Amino acid sequence: MIKKLKHCLGLMLIMLLAACSGQKHLDFQSTDITGANFGGPIALTDHTGKARTLADFKGKVVVLFFGYTHCPDVCPTTMAELGASMKALGAKAEEVQVLFVTVDPERDTQPVLAQYAPAFNKTFIGLRGSDSQIRAVADAYKIFYQKVPGSSANNYSVDHSAGSYILDRSGALRLFVNYGAGSAAFTHDLSLLLGS
Repeated sequence: MIKKLKHCLGLMLIMLLAACSGQKHLDFQSTDITGANFGGPIALTDHTGKARTLADFKGKVVVLFFGYTHCPDVCPTTMAELGASMKALGAKAEEVQVLFVTVDPERDTQPVLAQYAPAFNKTFIGLRGSDSQIRAVADAYKIFYQKVPGSSANNYSVDHSAGSYILDRSGALRLFVNYGAGSAAFTHDLSLLLGS
């Protein structure tokens, strides 16, 4: 719990500093973290088995969410909000890419992710990798996650950071969206970054 609190406080400080970076102000509903000194490249495998990096999505606005398919509440809620946002964006949704990065690669196999991510929107991509690859990406984006033992070896949960990141068309980290912000907040902020 103390580790989580320190992580959250650190992330809040980074967000406050990034908000003062001097970039052109847009009226985002989410937290503007433009200029934050974290994030970076991603090299994982998608739910079709294809190697993916952020460079594959250059020119699109990218929503990056870390979660797991057995998640009972945070993950399906966020993914459903993003699905609703894509509908609200209409044709502009083609310029957005949602990436779901699993923090539970043990259970979230390629076939499982192939069923999960596109269920919310056919364009959504599930990403996975080895434990060390996932840990490296999560650490780069200051994502906390930790397995919580359950009643059996395969019946466990994963505590994890619940927010989403949004990167602009150039791949720069721009926004942190708090869990529960709602589909309207995603739609509003994605529209601003899309220039519509």
